[in-house]
Amino acid sequence: MNGVRLHIAEQGRGPLVLLLHGFPECWYSWRHQFGPLAEAGYRVVAPDQRGYARSEQPEDVDAYSLLHLTGDVIGLIHALGEESAVVVGHDWGAPVAWTTALLRPDVVRGVAGLSVPHVPRGPVSPLAALRELLGDGFYQNYFQEQGLADGELAQDPAGTFRRILFGASGDSPATAPPRPWVVPEGASLLDTMREPDRLPSWLSEDDIHAFVREFDEHGERAFTGGLNWYRNIDRNWELLAPFDGRVIDVPALFMAGDRDLVRSFPGIAELLDSLKVTAPRLHRSITLPGCGHWTQQERPEEVNAALLDFLAHLPAQV
Repeated sequence: MNGVRLHIAEQGRGPLVLLLHGFPECWYSWRHQFGPLAEAGYRVVAPDQRGYARSEQPEDVDAYSLLHLTGDVIGLIHALGEESAVVVGHDWGAPVAWTTALLRPDVVRGVAGLSVPHVPRGPVSPLAALRELLGDGFYQNYFQEQGLADGELAQDPAGTFRRILFGASGDSPATAPPRPWVVPEGASLLDTMREPDRLPSWLSEDDIHAFVREFDEHGERAFTGGLNWYRNIDRNWELLAPFDGRVIDVPALFMAGDRDLVRSFPGIAELLDSLKVTAPRLHRSITLPGCGHWTQQERPEEVNAALLDFLAHLPAQV
Protein backbone atom coordinates (compact mmCIF):
# COMPACT_ATOMS: atom_id res chain seq x y z
CA MET A 1 0.00 0.00 0.00
CA ASN A 2 1.59 3.25 -1.20
CA GLY A 3 4.84 1.30 -1.46
CA VAL A 4 5.03 0.24 2.20
CA ARG A 5 3.62 -2.53 4.37
CA LEU A 6 1.67 -1.17 7.36
CA HIS A 7 0.61 -3.14 10.42
CA ILE A 8 -2.81 -2.19 11.81
CA ALA A 9 -4.91 -2.88 14.89
CA GLU A 10 -8.67 -2.90 14.32
CA GLN A 11 -11.92 -3.22 16.26
CA GLY A 12 -15.61 -2.61 15.57
CA ARG A 13 -17.89 -1.99 12.62
CA GLY A 14 -19.36 1.20 11.24
CA PRO A 15 -17.98 4.50 9.95
CA LEU A 16 -14.18 4.41 9.82
CA VAL A 17 -12.11 6.26 12.44
CA LEU A 18 -8.34 6.24 11.91
CA LEU A 19 -6.10 6.82 14.95
CA LEU A 20 -2.58 8.06 14.14
CA HIS A 21 0.10 7.83 16.82
CA GLY A 22 3.11 10.06 17.36
CA PHE A 23 6.76 9.70 18.40
CA PRO A 24 8.02 7.35 19.78
CA GLU A 25 4.80 5.36 19.90
CA CYS A 26 2.72 2.88 17.87
CA TRP A 27 -0.87 1.62 17.66
CA TYR A 28 -0.69 0.65 21.34
CA SER A 29 -0.88 4.28 22.45
CA TRP A 30 -4.60 4.13 21.46
CA ARG A 31 -5.33 1.05 23.59
CA HIS A 32 -7.94 2.93 25.67
CA GLN A 33 -9.86 4.23 22.64
CA PHE A 34 -10.65 0.99 20.78
CA GLY A 35 -13.36 -0.36 23.07
CA PRO A 36 -15.39 2.81 23.69
CA LEU A 37 -15.35 3.92 20.02
CA ALA A 38 -16.14 0.42 18.72
CA GLU A 39 -18.98 0.00 21.22
CA ALA A 40 -20.42 3.31 20.02
CA GLY A 41 -20.69 1.93 16.48
CA TYR A 42 -17.43 2.87 14.77
CA ARG A 43 -14.79 0.88 12.91
CA VAL A 44 -11.58 1.83 14.70
CA VAL A 45 -8.22 1.31 12.98
CA ALA A 46 -4.83 2.35 14.37
CA PRO A 47 -1.84 1.72 12.11
CA ASP A 48 1.79 1.59 13.08
CA GLN A 49 2.76 4.45 10.81
CA ARG A 50 5.57 4.28 8.27
CA GLY A 51 8.88 3.44 9.98
CA TYR A 52 7.37 2.46 13.33
CA ALA A 53 7.03 -0.79 15.26
CA ARG A 54 5.69 -3.64 13.09
CA SER A 55 5.32 -1.55 9.94
CA GLU A 56 7.91 -1.34 7.18
CA GLN A 57 10.85 1.02 7.62
CA PRO A 58 12.12 2.42 4.30
CA GLU A 59 15.87 3.07 4.18
CA ASP A 60 15.67 6.40 2.35
CA VAL A 61 15.28 9.39 4.70
CA ASP A 62 13.38 11.23 1.96
CA ALA A 63 10.66 8.55 2.12
CA TYR A 64 9.23 10.11 5.30
CA SER A 65 7.85 13.41 4.03
CA LEU A 66 4.33 14.56 4.91
CA LEU A 67 3.29 13.81 1.35
CA HIS A 68 4.36 10.18 1.84
CA LEU A 69 2.63 10.03 5.23
CA THR A 70 -0.65 11.55 4.06
CA GLY A 71 -0.46 9.25 1.05
CA ASP A 72 -0.27 6.32 3.48
CA VAL A 73 -3.46 7.52 5.19
CA ILE A 74 -5.39 7.85 1.93
CA GLY A 75 -4.02 4.52 0.72
CA LEU A 76 -5.01 2.84 3.98
CA ILE A 77 -8.57 4.20 3.84
CA HIS A 78 -8.99 2.78 0.35
CA ALA A 79 -7.23 -0.50 1.22
CA LEU A 80 -9.79 -0.95 3.99
CA GLY A 81 -12.52 -0.70 1.38
CA GLU A 82 -13.71 2.73 2.51
CA GLU A 83 -14.19 6.00 0.66
CA SER A 84 -13.82 8.31 3.66
CA ALA A 85 -12.81 8.42 7.32
CA VAL A 86 -12.52 10.57 10.40
CA VAL A 87 -8.81 11.01 11.08
CA VAL A 88 -7.49 11.54 14.61
CA GLY A 89 -3.82 12.22 15.29
CA HIS A 90 -1.66 12.75 18.35
CA ASP A 91 1.82 14.34 18.47
CA TRP A 92 3.35 13.70 14.99
CA GLY A 93 0.12 11.97 14.07
CA ALA A 94 -1.63 15.32 14.42
CA PRO A 95 0.27 17.07 11.58
CA VAL A 96 -0.39 14.00 9.44
CA ALA A 97 -4.10 14.21 10.27
CA TRP A 98 -4.30 17.99 9.74
CA THR A 99 -2.38 17.78 6.45
CA THR A 100 -4.51 14.91 5.16
CA ALA A 101 -7.62 16.98 5.89
CA LEU A 102 -6.01 20.01 4.24
CA LEU A 103 -5.09 18.16 1.05
CA ARG A 104 -7.98 15.69 0.78
CA PRO A 105 -11.16 17.15 2.30
CA ASP A 106 -13.05 14.90 -0.12
CA VAL A 107 -11.85 11.87 1.85
CA VAL A 108 -11.58 13.21 5.43
CA ARG A 109 -15.04 13.60 7.04
CA GLY A 110 -13.60 15.20 10.14
CA VAL A 111 -10.21 15.71 11.79
CA ALA A 112 -9.07 15.78 15.40
CA GLY A 113 -5.63 16.84 16.61
CA LEU A 114 -4.34 15.96 20.07
CA SER A 115 -1.44 17.96 21.54
CA VAL A 116 -0.33 19.61 18.29
CA PRO A 117 -2.55 22.24 16.61
CA HIS A 118 -2.57 22.82 12.89
CA VAL A 119 0.56 24.81 12.00
CA PRO A 120 0.13 26.81 8.79
CA ARG A 121 3.20 27.16 6.58
CA GLY A 122 5.42 30.01 7.79
CA PRO A 123 7.61 32.45 5.84
CA VAL A 124 10.92 30.75 6.73
CA SER A 125 12.06 27.15 7.11
CA PRO A 126 11.01 25.76 10.51
CA LEU A 127 14.36 24.35 11.64
CA ALA A 128 16.17 27.62 10.96
CA ALA A 129 13.56 29.51 12.97
CA LEU A 130 13.72 27.02 15.85
CA ARG A 131 17.53 27.05 15.85
CA GLU A 132 17.54 30.83 16.16
CA LEU A 133 15.04 30.81 19.03
CA LEU A 134 16.05 27.67 20.97
CA GLY A 135 19.54 26.73 19.73
CA ASP A 136 20.99 23.58 18.21
CA GLY A 137 20.05 21.61 21.32
CA PHE A 138 16.31 21.87 20.71
CA TYR A 139 15.33 18.25 20.17
CA GLN A 140 13.98 18.72 16.63
CA ASN A 141 17.33 20.18 15.57
CA TYR A 142 19.27 17.62 17.64
CA PHE A 143 17.47 14.81 15.79
CA GLN A 144 18.83 15.98 12.42
CA GLU A 145 22.19 14.19 12.79
CA GLN A 146 21.62 10.70 11.45
CA GLY A 147 22.62 7.95 13.84
CA LEU A 148 23.09 10.13 16.94
CA ALA A 149 19.69 10.04 18.65
CA ASP A 150 19.00 6.72 16.92
CA GLY A 151 21.78 5.03 18.85
CA GLU A 152 21.04 6.74 22.16
CA LEU A 153 17.36 5.78 22.17
CA ALA A 154 17.95 2.19 20.98
CA GLN A 155 20.59 1.49 23.64
CA ASP A 156 17.94 0.63 26.25
CA PRO A 157 14.44 0.73 24.70
CA ALA A 158 12.61 0.01 27.96
CA GLY A 159 14.50 2.83 29.69
CA THR A 160 13.86 5.11 26.72
CA PHE A 161 10.09 4.55 26.87
CA ARG A 162 10.01 4.97 30.65
CA ARG A 163 12.00 8.21 30.52
CA ILE A 164 10.18 9.82 27.59
CA LEU A 165 6.65 8.79 28.59
CA PHE A 166 7.14 9.91 32.18
CA GLY A 167 9.27 12.94 31.38
CA ALA A 168 6.72 14.57 29.07
CA SER A 169 3.69 13.63 31.15
CA GLY A 170 1.69 15.83 33.48
CA ASP A 171 3.11 13.82 36.39
CA SER A 172 6.68 14.94 35.75
CA PRO A 173 8.07 17.97 37.61
CA ALA A 174 9.76 18.92 34.32
CA THR A 175 6.41 19.89 32.81
CA ALA A 176 5.42 22.37 35.54
CA PRO A 177 5.43 24.81 33.86
CA PRO A 178 5.97 23.20 30.44
CA ARG A 179 9.29 23.97 28.81
CA PRO A 180 10.88 22.96 25.50
CA TRP A 181 12.96 19.78 25.29
CA VAL A 182 16.50 21.10 24.85
CA VAL A 183 19.70 19.04 25.09
CA PRO A 184 22.42 21.16 26.78
CA GLU A 185 25.76 21.47 24.99
CA GLY A 186 28.01 18.54 25.85
CA ALA A 187 25.13 16.41 27.11
CA SER A 188 23.35 13.47 25.49
CA LEU A 189 19.65 13.13 24.84
CA LEU A 190 19.18 10.63 27.66
CA ASP A 191 20.89 13.00 30.09
CA THR A 192 17.82 15.23 29.82
CA MET A 193 15.37 12.54 30.99
CA ARG A 194 15.68 10.94 34.38
CA GLU A 195 14.57 7.40 35.08
CA PRO A 196 11.36 7.75 37.17
CA ASP A 197 11.33 6.33 40.70
CA ARG A 198 7.93 4.89 39.87
CA LEU A 199 5.56 5.07 36.96
CA PRO A 200 2.40 7.22 37.07
CA SER A 201 -0.96 5.51 37.52
CA TRP A 202 -1.81 5.64 33.80
CA LEU A 203 1.38 3.78 32.76
CA SER A 204 2.47 0.30 33.88
CA GLU A 205 5.56 -1.83 33.36
CA ASP A 206 3.37 -4.07 31.21
CA ASP A 207 2.69 -1.05 28.99
CA ILE A 208 6.43 -0.36 28.73
CA HIS A 209 7.10 -3.96 27.76
CA ALA A 210 4.30 -3.82 25.17
CA PHE A 211 5.92 -0.82 23.49
CA VAL A 212 9.32 -2.53 23.54
CA ARG A 213 7.91 -5.73 22.00
CA GLU A 214 6.27 -3.80 19.18
CA PHE A 215 9.63 -2.26 18.20
CA ASP A 216 11.71 -5.43 18.56
CA GLU A 217 12.00 -6.30 14.88
CA HIS A 218 13.93 -3.13 14.01
CA GLY A 219 16.73 -3.74 16.54
CA GLU A 220 19.32 -0.96 16.51
CA ARG A 221 17.11 0.99 14.10
CA ALA A 222 14.08 0.80 16.40
CA PHE A 223 13.67 4.57 16.50
CA THR A 224 15.24 5.51 13.14
CA GLY A 225 11.98 5.46 11.20
CA GLY A 226 10.34 7.90 13.59
CA LEU A 227 13.41 10.13 13.72
CA ASN A 228 13.39 10.31 9.93
CA TRP A 229 10.06 12.15 10.15
CA TYR A 230 11.93 14.98 11.92
CA ARG A 231 14.61 14.90 9.22
CA ASN A 232 11.95 15.95 6.70
CA ILE A 233 10.66 19.01 8.58
CA ASP A 234 12.27 21.56 6.25
CA ARG A 235 11.52 19.42 3.20
CA ASN A 236 7.84 19.38 4.21
CA TRP A 237 7.93 23.18 4.31
CA GLU A 238 9.20 23.18 0.72
CA LEU A 239 6.81 20.52 -0.56
CA LEU A 240 3.71 22.18 0.91
CA ALA A 241 4.45 25.58 -0.62
CA PRO A 242 1.69 25.18 -3.27
CA PHE A 243 -0.90 24.90 -0.49
CA ASP A 244 0.19 28.00 1.43
CA GLY A 245 -2.87 29.91 2.66
CA ARG A 246 -5.32 27.03 2.36
CA VAL A 247 -7.49 26.41 5.45
CA ILE A 248 -8.85 23.14 6.81
CA ASP A 249 -12.41 23.04 5.55
CA VAL A 250 -13.77 20.00 7.40
CA PRO A 251 -15.17 19.71 10.95
CA ALA A 252 -12.30 19.78 13.43
CA LEU A 253 -11.51 19.14 17.09
CA PHE A 254 -8.44 20.09 19.11
CA MET A 255 -7.49 18.78 22.54
CA ALA A 256 -4.35 19.19 24.68
CA GLY A 257 -3.17 19.28 28.28
CA ASP A 258 -2.18 22.50 29.99
CA ARG A 259 1.14 20.86 30.98
CA ASP A 260 1.97 19.68 27.47
CA LEU A 261 5.53 20.68 26.51
CA VAL A 262 4.22 21.68 23.05
CA ARG A 263 2.60 24.71 24.73
CA SER A 264 6.08 26.08 25.42
CA PHE A 265 7.09 26.13 21.75
CA PRO A 266 7.49 29.54 20.13
CA GLY A 267 4.27 30.76 18.51
CA ILE A 268 2.01 28.02 19.87
CA ALA A 269 -0.13 30.42 21.93
CA GLU A 270 -0.85 32.43 18.80
CA LEU A 271 -1.67 29.24 16.85
CA LEU A 272 -4.14 28.17 19.52
CA ASP A 273 -5.79 31.59 19.43
CA SER A 274 -6.16 31.42 15.64
CA LEU A 275 -7.57 27.88 15.37
CA LYS A 276 -10.96 29.24 14.30
CA VAL A 277 -9.21 30.96 11.40
CA THR A 278 -7.04 28.05 10.24
CA ALA A 279 -9.81 25.49 10.89
CA PRO A 280 -13.02 27.54 10.50
CA ARG A 281 -15.28 24.54 11.15
CA LEU A 282 -13.71 23.94 14.57
CA HIS A 283 -16.16 22.09 16.82
CA ARG A 284 -14.28 22.58 20.09
CA SER A 285 -10.84 23.37 21.48
CA ILE A 286 -10.39 21.57 24.79
CA THR A 287 -7.75 22.08 27.48
CA LEU A 288 -7.22 19.26 29.99
CA PRO A 289 -5.96 20.61 33.36
CA GLY A 290 -2.91 18.79 34.74
CA CYS A 291 -2.47 16.70 31.60
CA GLY A 292 0.90 16.47 29.88
CA HIS A 293 1.84 15.42 26.37
CA TRP A 294 0.41 11.88 26.21
CA THR A 295 -3.18 13.04 25.97
CA GLN A 296 -5.12 9.87 25.14
CA GLN A 297 -3.05 7.76 27.53
CA GLU A 298 -3.07 10.16 30.47
CA ARG A 299 -6.76 11.14 30.17
CA PRO A 300 -8.54 8.38 28.25
CA GLU A 301 -12.01 9.02 29.65
CA GLU A 302 -11.98 12.72 28.78
CA VAL A 303 -10.48 12.04 25.35
CA ASN A 304 -13.01 9.32 24.57
CA ALA A 305 -15.92 11.52 25.65
CA ALA A 306 -14.69 14.41 23.50
CA LEU A 307 -14.14 12.17 20.47
CA LEU A 308 -17.58 10.59 20.79
CA ASP A 309 -19.19 14.02 21.10
CA PHE A 310 -17.29 15.20 18.01
CA LEU A 311 -18.22 12.10 16.01
CA ALA A 312 -21.87 12.46 16.98
CA HIS A 313 -21.94 16.01 15.60
CA LEU A 314 -20.52 15.11 12.18
CA PRO A 315 -22.87 15.04 9.19
CA ALA A 316 -24.18 11.57 8.46
CA GLN A 317 -21.97 9.51 6.19
CA VAL A 318 -23.35 9.30 2.68
